[in-house]
Amino acid sequence: MATKSKKKPRTKKKSATAKSRTAKSAKTARTARAAGTDPKRVAAILAKLDEAYPNATCELKHENPFQLLVSTILSAQCTDVRVNQVAETLYKKYPDPKAFAYATPSELEQDIRPTGFFRNKTKSVMGASKAIIEKFGGQVPRTMEEILTLPGVARKTGNVVLGTAYGIASGVVVDTHVLRLSRRLDLSRNEDPKKVEQDLMKIIPREKWIQFSHQLIWHGRRVCFARKPKCIECNMESLCYAKDKTV
Repeated sequence: MATKSKKKPRTKKKSATAKSRTAKSAKTARTARAAGTDPKRVAAILAKLDEAYPNATCELKHENPFQLLVSTILSAQCTDVRVNQVAETLYKKYPDPKAFAYATPSELEQDIRPTGFFRNKTKSVMGASKAIIEKFGGQVPRTMEEILTLPGVARKTGNVVLGTAYGIASGVVVDTHVLRLSRRLDLSRNEDPKKVEQDLMKIIPREKWIQFSHQLIWHGRRVCFARKPKCIECNMESLCYAKDKTV
């Protein structure tokens, strides 16, 4: 007589979705630790930046959003100090978008020549000014989607204008300083500015996006130089493990 085999007690199996979520969570945690983006470490870095640069702001002098837009375009491959010097007389001669839009190209080129790449910058400034007049009623647009339609405007310029002029956090400004320091502090391992911005937007609280950029730029200009950074003066020294740290 055949004996009935005893049924083994059923054990609850994780669904494929649950397993996927667990694996994804573990992978995310490992990636965060590997990239130095642990939330506690990021919070500590933000606290140190607040401590060192509580009043950091954009150093491009301007009286309105349009002037800031033009100055930001001119700041490409140029120092803010030089742009501010040019701006002292530039906005007296060209006080509004209409003045720039219908300027004599060769004359404007000479007016902005000290900022470098003056021919391309002239085309961008004049093109952006015409678009502002024809498409946006003479006002610099307030959304990233619209501001990116202006000639010569990419995300960095858009973020500078929206954040500084309007207080709108649409992203994180990634200039040469932010790009360099984000990698040095191991907040991102990417080299492309767009990818670095996406990395920073994931780990920096949105309410800190605008101030964080200003603070990191100030830090890059005052302490964390590309060559021979002043690590002994850096209040984030204990949080930084860059290979090129100085003693």
